[in-house]
Amino acid sequence: MGHTYANLVFHAIFSTKQRRPLIHDSFRPRLHEYMGGLARAEFGGALAIGGTDNHVHGLIVLPPNLSVSDALCKWKTLSSKWVHETFPHEADFGWQEGYGAFSVSQSNVPEVAAYIRGQ
Repeated sequence: MGHTYANLVFHAIFSTKQRRPLIHDSFRPRLHEYMGGLARAEFGGALAIGGTDNHVHGLIVLPPNLSVSDALCKWKTLSSKWVHETFPHEADFGWQEGYGAFSVSQSNVPEVAAYIRGQ
């Protein structure tokens, strides 16, 4: 096959450790912005990122050669490291093991993105 085309869009959700309210208003927007940059740098990108004080939603695009599991592991690891380095007083911050990931058809991307932004 000479060319490959893929449009792999996923709605990913993961929580803080023990679903504790560890994503404070003081840094939540910066965390979401950083996670968007990570998504662009490490895989296909993020169409929307949102969440509350205890979880994050991301509408992400993945290339066909990267598994959802590998992408989310890297996303969680690097974002947690960033929080610890940028906000040393947030020593308790961490992500819970596991995640939810659901494929999203192109026709539903606007609706799912709006839902995520409304979190």
